[in-house]
Amino acid sequence: MKTENRINHYIDLHAHLDGCITVDIAKKLAALQQITLPATTDEELLSLLSVPDTCENLNDFLKCFDLPLSLLQTEEALEEAVYLILSEMKKDGVIYAELRFAPQFHTQKGMTQETAIQSALRGLKKSPIPGNLILCCMRGDSNQKENLETLELAKKYLVKDGGVVAIDLAGAEALFPTENYEDLFAKAGEYQVPFTIHAGEAGDADDVKTAIHMGATRIGHGVRIAGNEEVMQLVKDTGVFLEMCPTSNRQTKAVEEMSAYPLKTFLEKGLKVTLNTDDPAIERTTLSREFQYMESLLNLTEEQKKQLLLHSVEAAFTSKDRKQKLKEQLLF
Repeated sequence: MKTENRINHYIDLHAHLDGCITVDIAKKLAALQQITLPATTDEELLSLLSVPDTCENLNDFLKCFDLPLSLLQTEEALEEAVYLILSEMKKDGVIYAELRFAPQFHTQKGMTQETAIQSALRGLKKSPIPGNLILCCMRGDSNQKENLETLELAKKYLVKDGGVVAIDLAGAEALFPTENYEDLFAKAGEYQVPFTIHAGEAGDADDVKTAIHMGATRIGHGVRIAGNEEVMQLVKDTGVFLEMCPTSNRQTKAVEEMSAYPLKTFLEKGLKVTLNTDDPAIERTTLSREFQYMESLLNLTEEQKKQLLLHSVEAAFTSKDRKQKLKEQLLF
């Protein structure tokens, strides 16, 4: 009897840098900067860096970023963090990753957005697996100037592979609707800067529709299009990729009933789905665990897992050469 080839290589397209700061990485970053951590044991530190069981929604989840962000305010720390995160991912079998971060969140101690980007790029260059950077613009009511600066820097540093490859819109979707950012992303389109947008996570299916009409080629999460035939058809017809993150969606209550998690349904309907971590340290997960989770929860087959990974190769903001190499590494 022939045994199926088990998946052991992964691609993570949706991982927030500040959500990847594990206990070990936090301790290394604190030592590097001579910062005293607000915890005396690893257990205490873990409880500060990861989401509590009492997490009620996305806004609660977002509070977990305060400590990691405080450790990412110097050039050395950002460079080292990118290197350490990609090194950890490699141990989990990840062969390519796109790390995203908001440069405007790394200016608390005087770093400029540009310096933050340059630091992350140095970390990328010495990392043990290939990766790229996505710069996040943030939802908010008084940061238009900062978002515009992020976009201008994305245009300045944009490459096909090995650096800044796209922008994103992240943050509290339910409080700051996607349509508020139409002008920003129209400019991104003019600049030919590729972009993904968080939509259909805390907002609804209409947010996904808006993001697609704005020109997004990928959607962060998108789970709330489930049951909306019109928007599911739009996603399928446009070939837009969904960056799905199951553990994150469970913890933020983006999906109320995980037994009805729509990943497999979307796949069966012909939607281009990818599987990712989002904030692995905050969620206490890894990408290999996300694949195991979907296998046990939804009876995902090896063939479907391979399909998810091939979608990830196709969706990646990277060069044709890199995509070809990734396909060869996956050995399907």
